Amino acid sequence: MASDSAKTNPPTISTVGELRASDHVQRSIRDEIRNNLLTALRAGDDPWVGIVGLESTVIPQLERSLLAGHDVVLLGERGQGKTRILRTIAGLLDEWTPVIAGAELGEHPFEPITPASIRRAAELGDELPIEWRHRSERYSEKLATPDTSVADLVGDIDPMKVAEGRSLGDPETIHFGLIPRAHRGIVAINELPDLAERIQVAMLNVMEERDIQVRGYSLRLPLDVLVLASANPEDYTNRGRIITPLKDRFGAEIRTHYPLELDDEIGVIEQEADLLATVPDYLLEILARFTRYTRENPAIDQRSGVSARFAIAGAETVAAAALHRSAVLGAGSGRVESDAESPVARVVDLESVIEVLRGKIEFESGEEGRELEILSHLLRKSVADTVREHLGGIDLATFVDALENGEPVVTGDRVGAADLLNSLPDDEAVASTVAALTERFDAQSDGEKAAAVELALEGLFLARRIGKTADDAGQTVYG
Repeated sequence: MASDSAKTNPPTISTVGELRASDHVQRSIRDEIRNNLLTALRAGDDPWVGIVGLESTVIPQLERSLLAGHDVVLLGERGQGKTRILRTIAGLLDEWTPVIAGAELGEHPFEPITPASIRRAAELGDELPIEWRHRSERYSEKLATPDTSVADLVGDIDPMKVAEGRSLGDPETIHFGLIPRAHRGIVAINELPDLAERIQVAMLNVMEERDIQVRGYSLRLPLDVLVLASANPEDYTNRGRIITPLKDRFGAEIRTHYPLELDDEIGVIEQEADLLATVPDYLLEILARFTRYTRENPAIDQRSGVSARFAIAGAETVAAAALHRSAVLGAGSGRVESDAESPVARVVDLESVIEVLRGKIEFESGEEGRELEILSHLLRKSVADTVREHLGGIDLATFVDALENGEPVVTGDRVGAADLLNSLPDDEAVASTVAALTERFDAQSDGEKAAAVELALEGLFLARRIGKTADDAGQTVYG
C-alpha cells in the first residue's frame, strides 16, 4: 500500500458501465481492511509505522480485532498513542475506491443506498458517473465534547430542504451527520466518555443494526462503517462513562500503555521531538528516565498519567536552551557558540525543563509547594543513573584531584563550550580523561566535548565527590 505522501493517480474509469467491464470487485470496509492487513503481514510489511513500544502487546490485539471485523475502543491514559493508532488504521484501506459522483454519502456505484442515488442509478444505468476517492478522505475523526449533538453525529431535519418544497415526511429532507457521511470508511471518536449519554444512545443503532434514526424518521440505510473510539479508563467514573449497551456493541476493547522499555521511550522522543539544536543521546536518555520516574512516584497522580508529550516537550526545551545560549553568546559578535558550530545541549540545560514541565503533570493533594523539589529530585536521580550506565570504566578521579589542587570549572547556561573547556585544569591526567570521554561519546565538536565533560562533572557532584554552586548570572561552578 502506498503512503498518502506518495499518492498515485486515480484510475481513469468514469462510469459504472466501465467499472463493471473492468472486473472491479466490491468489498465491504471490513473485508477491505482484512484483505490489506493480511497482504501486509504475509509480505512482512509493517502497517504500523510510527507506533513505538506497542509492537508485542497492543498491536497483535488490534490486528486480531481488525481481522475479526470488530469495532474497536482503545482505553489508555493520555499520551499513549491512541489517536496515532486510530489514524494509522486508515492506511489499511484501498488507496482509491469508486463512489457515485456527487453522492452525499460516497456510495459504491454498485450499491446506492440513499433515495437520490437510487433514483439516479435507475435513470442513468451504465452511464451513471463515478469518481474516485482517496483513502485519506475516508477517515473521519471527531473529538467528543459535551456540546456534541445528535445532529452532529447522526443527522437532523434540514430546514432549507423543507423550504424548497419537500414535505417533512420526505427522507430527503435529512441532513446527514458525521457517521452516515463516513459510509464506506472509518469514523473515529476521541474521548468517547465525554459524549452525553443521550448522544451515546443515538449511536446504538449505528453500531448494531447499521442504520440511523433521525427524529421521527426510521430511515433504513445499510451503512458500511467501521467505528473506532478512544477513552481514558478513569473517565468511566470521573468526567463521564461509556454506557453499558454501547460498550457491549464494540467488538474489542484494547488497553494501551506507555513504553515498557527505556529504548522505546527514547525512540518516541527521537521520532516526535522537533529539536532545534543537537541533543546528545545521553540527554535524551536522561529525559526518558525522568519521565519513567514520574510515572512511578507516589507524589504524582498516576490516574491522570504522564504523557509521552512530557519527555518530548522536555527534549524540545533542552534544545531551545542550547539555541538560546548560542544566540546570546553570539549577540553583537556575528558568531554563535563554539566557533559557528551547531549549538549543542548540555546537562546545564536540563535545569530549564523543570519549570516548563511542571504544568504537564498532576500532583497528589498534600504535595502543594513541593512540586519543584520532587521534580528536581527525580531529574537528579535520572542523571545519576545515566552516568552509571555510560561512564563506567572511565577514571574520573583525575577530575577530583585536579579540582582539589587547582581552579574550579565554570559552566552554565551563559557559558560557551570553548570557555568551559578552557576552564578545565591544565593537567595531563585531565586531558587524558577528556580524551576518554570524547571517545566514549564520539564527540567531534567543542560543543559535544563540553557536553560530555559536563555530564562527568555532574555525575561526580551527585556522587558527592565534588561541590557545585550556581549564581544568578547564569554560571555554575564545579570545585
